[in-house]
This record gives sequence, structure tokens and C-alpha cells, in this order.
Amino acid sequence: MATEQDLQSLFKNLDRDQDGKVSINELFLSPGLSAIISSETNTSSPQELLVQYGLDENGSITFEELKEAVKKAGNFVES
Repeated sequence: MATEQDLQSLFKNLDRDQDGKVSINELFLSPGLSAIISSETNTSSPQELLVQYGLDENGSITFEELKEAVKKAGNFVES
């Protein structure tokens, strides 16, 4: 289970270029963090996460898309 603060911290660590999006490359650069994301979103891989929840279809996921994915997976705790 993750709070919004947990997700923001995780997202900032993944978003290495600080462009407000996490790309597939950034997900692969941090396999441990990527595993946490997969667990929280009930996806098996970074590719599956982007296919299912990368709503803008640009090969990356925004914080809001990540938050929505965690909510849909039932792993979000309102703080």
C-alpha cells in the first residue's frame, strides 16, 4: 500500500531527467524501484505498466497516471 507522499518520492527517484514523466528507459535504470511500481500496480513489467496506464501513449508515465494505476490496483491509501 502506498500513500501519495510515498508515490511522489518514488516518482522523483525514477524521473532522473526531472521532466515530469518516467520513461521506459528510466524504469529500466532503476530495477529495484521498478519492481516496487510493478508490485503496487499489479503489473509484471515496466512495459506492461506503460501499455496499461501510459494514457498519453508516448512511452512514458506521468505522476497522475502512476497514481491512477496504483488506485486501480487497490494499493493506494488516502492520507
